[in-house]
Amino acid sequence: MAGVGPMTQDWEPVVIRKKAANSAAKRDEKTVNAARRSGADIETVRKYNAGTNKAASSGTSLNTKRLDDDTENLTHERVPTELKKAIMQARTDKKLTQSQLAQIINEKPQVIQEYESGKAIPNQQILSKLERALGAKLRGKK
Repeated sequence: MAGVGPMTQDWEPVVIRKKAANSAAKRDEKTVNAARRSGADIETVRKYNAGTNKAASSGTSLNTKRLDDDTENLTHERVPTELKKAIMQARTDKKLTQSQLAQIINEKPQVIQEYESGKAIPNQQILSKLERALGAKLRGKK
């Protein structure tokens, strides 16, 4: 290639610039103030309830009046007093502690304690286990 003519540069110069600002940077307070100083047109729009969850919870619902007027007491069914006493009596007749009875029926001691204190929600499977373990009829007494 030597001696073929004058050497020339055949490529364009490369200019490296910062990438264009994204939309979040365009809304930055510094950028908006700089645009105001330079006299550029700025459009600001304030969105109603932007960034809050007020729209989902503050509006009155059609069911609000129905809920306010509702006087029904909604509670879970609890263990009746007769059943509590029957469980305690049958357990003491067999000379078992709550923990021993729970171990026999493969339940936690807390379950027996809740049944005897009346806090448990009656479960027919647990009641049938108790009947078998204690040898006493607990359900159907009235």
